[in-house]
Formats: sequence, C-alpha cells, structure tokens
Amino acid sequence: MSDVVELAKSLIRCPSVTPTTAGVFDVIEKYLKPAGFTAERITFSEEGSDTVENLWIRYGTAAPHFCFAGHTDVVPPGDPSLWTTPPFAPEVRNGELYGRGAEDMKGAIACFMMAAKNYVTAKPNFNGSLSMLITMDEEGWAVNGTRKVLEWLKARNEIPNHCLVGEPTNPDKLGQMVKHGRRGSVSFLIEVNGKQGHVAYPTLADNPVTRLVNMLHALKAEPIDAGNDHFPPTNLEISSIDVGNPTYNVIPARAEARVNVRFNDMHTSADIEKWVRGKLAPFGDATITVRVTGESFLNRDEKLAALVVNAVKEITGMAPVLSTTGGTSDARFIKNYCPVIEFGTTGRTPHMVDERVEVATLEGLVKVYQQVIESYFR
Repeated sequence: MSDVVELAKSLIRCPSVTPTTAGVFDVIEKYLKPAGFTAERITFSEEGSDTVENLWIRYGTAAPHFCFAGHTDVVPPGDPSLWTTPPFAPEVRNGELYGRGAEDMKGAIACFMMAAKNYVTAKPNFNGSLSMLITMDEEGWAVNGTRKVLEWLKARNEIPNHCLVGEPTNPDKLGQMVKHGRRGSVSFLIEVNGKQGHVAYPTLADNPVTRLVNMLHALKAEPIDAGNDHFPPTNLEISSIDVGNPTYNVIPARAEARVNVRFNDMHTSADIEKWVRGKLAPFGDATITVRVTGESFLNRDEKLAALVVNAVKEITGMAPVLSTTGGTSDARFIKNYCPVIEFGTTGRTPHMVDERVEVATLEGLVKVYQQVIESYFR
C-alpha cells in the first residue's frame, strides 16, 4: 500500500462534514510540522452562518511563494446503509480507495501534502516558500472560509504569487484536463402572487402558475449567447417549480421557481440579473431574489498554465485540455489575489454513494504535484 493512500485514509477517517473539522487539521499538522512547516488555525464567524475554522500552512518566508489550496470539508454521506464500505471507514478494493472525500477532495490534499513534504525534505533551503490554504467551508456557503482567509493573508502581506487548487478536474483519467477558469454562477428565486379561487371560475381568480410558466418559457426560449474560444455558451436551468397545491380544483395563491445561470466571461452577474429582470418584466409583478455564487474568470498567466500542463504531460504522457467547464470552486476567490489554476483527481464519484478514487490516480497525482513544485522553484 502506497504512503499516499495511507495518508488519504487518515484524512477520510475524520467525519469532517461542513463545518466540523473532526480532527482532520490535527492529521495535517502532525504530518507536516515535523518537516518544518508552520501551522495557524484561523476562525471566522458571521451572523447567520456557521463559525468556520481554517488552516494556513507555510514553509519558508522568501519569494516566490507557491500555494496549494483545497478543502477538507465534505458533504454528508447520506444513508450509510447504501454504502458498500462505511463512508468514514476508508478501504481499498480492486485498486480503488473508497470513502467520503476520496475524490472531493481529501485525496488531492493528501497528494499535495506528500509532494510538498518530499520537496522540502530533499531541498530544505530552496529559494522560495510553499504554503497550503485549507478551508472547512467550501461545500457550505463559503462565507467564513477561503474568501476571509485571503483577506487575512493580504493584511499580513502573505498573498501567494501563484496558486494551484486541487479540485477534481479530470473526467475519468488523470491527465485529461486542467481547469484554467470557471464559469460564473447566479441563482434566482422567482415568486409570483395571484388570487386563490375555484378552477371552474377562473375569471374570479388570478392563476400565478400560468404567469410563472410564461416567465420561465421566456427565459428558456432563446440562447443567451454562443460561447467563445474559452467558454461554452451561457446556460440557464430551471431547477424547481413549487406551488404546494395538493388539489386539482383550486387555483393557488402563489407559485415560485428556482433558476440557476452558469455564465461565461462575456457577462457579469449584474448583466445576467438585468437580462433576467428584463425578460420577466412584461409578465407583471414578481419578487425576484438573487444570489451570486461567483463571477466567471480565466487565468491569463500563460507561464502558470504551461508549467502545470507540462508537468501533467511529463508524468502521465497525456496532453491535458485547458477547460472552464464544471461547477464553481474556491478559485473564484483566489483569482482576485493571484493567478490560479486547478488540477486534481478524477471527478467520477464526488458526492455520490461509494465515492472512490483509483490508487494509481493518487500515486500519479503526487508525482505531478512534485513536478510542478520542482519546475516552479527551478
């Protein structure tokens, strides 16, 4: 059994469902401190959100400063009886490591912990510094996690020069894809009020469902854009339509829908909000609540992209595609402070029952991260 698998197992054994650390930071510190890394735990609170503990690990104080970023919080496992292996009792079967967080993203964290420790052990006096920003709030609302740690680092003049986030990036095999940007995400709650009445007397009522359906049709009728060289077309999805009406013969008083838009760098969230409100305005009054998860971005640091792509090629023999597909990540906060890129394990099973990652993927990822570090400080 490889050392990286044992390290990943020790992280997975901690049931660190957002925002509970469950001892996972102890595992990280115990592994890295003997090699000369310093560790600081930073806790942030905000009314209406969970108090979150974050971890800042660093070796050295000199420039250039390279940072690995990730999250040790995981989503709930769901019904444990559906798992063939208990979610927090990691086990290797048929060449795969099973456990909640194996792919998203304790496996990658184990890999960059090992790669960094190997490097500083071999070259303790290298010219630069290595760090790790670990949060417990990525799978939650992301209020008291990476975003606030970055503000804290800026106040201390410790912002890294470059950052690599270890989120799962490869569709099904290590070496396929590097994320050099992400789409933005903005969500809308659309609430329409009408007048309750009998379905046999529609003139005496005002059916909010009819208006809401027409609104949603207007949002989906035409494409928002055709995409560009780096991003796919902006996409709007209706994720929920709720009325709460159990009967067939009552016109309800209220209806609501939830909509999410994943947008490319041709727009900002403000542009998308203006577009949505404009499409809905002809249909009458509606209450629209907006929640912005993040803006779209593209890493334009060609040297960083080339460094990671070349490391992947050298270790895996594959030429990874530079992509902006997928969901959001904490890179959306980091990009405001320094160039950021993402490369991690495969993304076959995150959040699923029986989440798992191939042992060969972890072993290969350690080598990729080591090559990235070697190249960066060469």
